[in-house]
Amino acid sequence: MLLGLWLAILGLGIGIVIGFNVPLLLPHAYAKYMSVAALAALDSVFGGIRAAMEDHFDNTIFISGFFSNTLLAAGLAFFGERLGIDLYLAAVVAFGVRLFQNLAIIRRHLLKK
Repeated sequence: MLLGLWLAILGLGIGIVIGFNVPLLLPHAYAKYMSVAALAALDSVFGGIRAAMEDHFDNTIFISGFFSNTLLAAGLAFFGERLGIDLYLAAVVAFGVRLFQNLAIIRRHLLKK
């Protein structure tokens, strides 16, 4: 269980280092899409870490949740932009709340050990 947790943290750290060092510039028009997609991906990662710590991690649920959350968040941003409404804020709030909840639960698990 702890090996999986450390592998997930290591993978997240490597991804962050690679992301900061790759010279990729995206147009400003994609900023909303990328922000909600990144939040959805982080929510899935922290949810997966939490599930692994609680011994009920399922790879199928993780992968399907990762992609469906990301696509739904980007879809909300897209349709909101077409309608002239900031619908991406709904995804930001929802994923932000879940992200902090998962982080709090992970912290409690680590402090109990």
